[in-house]
Amino acid sequence: MTKIIFYEKIGCDDHLRQKGLLAEAGYEVEARSLTGQKWTPASLRGFFAERPVAEWFDRAAPKVLSGEIDPSRTSPQAALVMMSLDPGLIASPLIKLDGHCAAGLDAEGLKSFLASATPGRGGGASGLPEVWSDA
Repeated sequence: MTKIIFYEKIGCDDHLRQKGLLAEAGYEVEARSLTGQKWTPASLRGFFAERPVAEWFDRAAPKVLSGEIDPSRTSPQAALVMMSLDPGLIASPLIKLDGHCAAGLDAEGLKSFLASATPGRGGGASGLPEVWSDA
C-alpha cells in the first residue's frame, strides 16, 4: 500500500472527502495537522512548485479576507516566511507522495497529482485508481 502524507486543516469537509477517496483507492493516508507542524520556508517551498504565489494562500484565511495580506503582491520569500509563522495562511491540503509534493488541490487536482506522481498505478490506462474512473 502506497502511503500519502496528508497535511490538513482539521475539520475541513473537503479534506475528509479527499482522504476517503484516497483510502478507497488503496492509499494509506497518514493525516497530520497542517497548523500543528513546525514549518520553515525551506520545508514549505517544495509544495508549491511553479504555481503563482497568490495560489499558495488560503483565500479564506482571515488575514487574506481582511486585506491585511494581498497574495498577489507578496514575494515568494515573504509568503514562505508568513506561512511558516502562520500555517493558517497555507492553501491546503499539503500532500507528499513518493517524494512528490503539492498544495491546495481540489478533487481534480488530486487526480492529476496522483497520475503524475505514480504513473501506471491503478487499473486504468491513465494510471488513476479504478475508483475514480467515472469521476
